[in-house]
Amino acid sequence: MSDPTTDATADATADATADATAEVTHAIAGGVAYLTLNRPEALNAITPAQRDRLISLLTEASADPSVRAVVLTGTGRGFCAGADLRGGGASAGEERVAGDVARVIRLGAQRLIAAVLDCEKPVIAAVNGTAAGLGAHLALACDLVLAAESARFIEVFVRRGLVPDGGGAYLLPRLLGPQRAKELMFFGDAVSAADAERLGLVNRVVPDEELEKTSREWAERLASGPTRALALTKQLVNASLESDRATAFAAEAAAQEINMTSEDAREGVASFVERRSAEYRGR
Repeated sequence: MSDPTTDATADATADATADATAEVTHAIAGGVAYLTLNRPEALNAITPAQRDRLISLLTEASADPSVRAVVLTGTGRGFCAGADLRGGGASAGEERVAGDVARVIRLGAQRLIAAVLDCEKPVIAAVNGTAAGLGAHLALACDLVLAAESARFIEVFVRRGLVPDGGGAYLLPRLLGPQRAKELMFFGDAVSAADAERLGLVNRVVPDEELEKTSREWAERLASGPTRALALTKQLVNASLESDRATAFAAEAAAQEINMTSEDAREGVASFVERRSAEYRGR
């Protein structure tokens, strides 16, 4: 005889997985993996199931030789309104077990941001609307950030009496410096796409109707590039922010050694000598 409790848990897990599959769509075309948050009615606030699916898809893209770039975007008016807090977690008056909050953050929001930072393929955020809280950090963890003119970035945590999570206090000072980062986090004001570009949070702002086209063009350029060299370059740049000069130089030399064994490196040198365009295959 089956256990009703076990059966109910299995059914709930299956339902959550099915929902996450519909709510994070996935397509591969031209060497590019397109990951789209698809809960427009909730401004693409992320549920735990969606978060786990995103992490899985980013991990798969990192290991899949047929994927050479990733685009992360959303549907509707929001890129991502942060973590979906409805019905989740303990209420303010409910007793907590020591370590629960830290564990949830470590295994949840931080794991998602790490999946973006650690992906071996270039990741482009195509920010189509509001990016708030964890959603802002999800965008800013990407290697390149394109923003529609209607996009906004909001460090919403202070408005809820919360400390930033999802690596915000790690990411923002590295992009803006500590004082600008504190200004955004202390006040929680919305930053327009134009101001985000001026501050250096995004690479480029485009009209809303051109966001999809521009992100596709950028991704296809990356997908036609030397994939291993791009992965090593990403690794070097990210690591340099915590490295001293000697460590950074040693890492650079090691990356050069590794990259020179790739077919793309040989093709790049040969194309230069032969005065022709290189044809990279991602190997």
